[in-house]
Amino acid sequence: MKRNITRIFFFTTLLLSLAAVATAESDGNCTAAVVAGTSGYTGTGTLILPTGPVPFAFVGKFTSDAAGNFSGTQTSSVGGQVSQETSSGTATLNSDCTTIFSVSILDQSGNVLRTAHWAGVYVDNGRELRAIMTSLVLANGMSVPAVMTMNARKLRP
Repeated sequence: MKRNITRIFFFTTLLLSLAAVATAESDGNCTAAVVAGTSGYTGTGTLILPTGPVPFAFVGKFTSDAAGNFSGTQTSSVGGQVSQETSSGTATLNSDCTTIFSVSILDQSGNVLRTAHWAGVYVDNGRELRAIMTSLVLANGMSVPAVMTMNARKLRP
């Protein structure tokens, strides 16, 4: 019970923080052309597996275009197991700088390892992205509960 209360508190605090950032820092003029470019990112969190929580982290870069498409490369660590991966996906951007994006993560042979959906907000005039994972599905179709956040910063326009 105490664990569930902690989770609810964490998610509520995180969502309220994202809403506050969107209100405080967005200029209301976000367009795909403004946020397009190459960004570096990091993400950390925990996968909630039947065997217990497993730490998860990743770092990489992606390039997005004005049509909302993106692709990139990353290094990830799941419970200490490190791998090199590629990513691709699409994003929907709202004029208030909030975004929803879907990403497929592939191994070096091009096989899909997992897909994820994220909710985020661009801040600092589109130069930074803060996001939280809303769903994670493995290649076998299994949905995995996860508590994951990501921060990205534009490297160049």
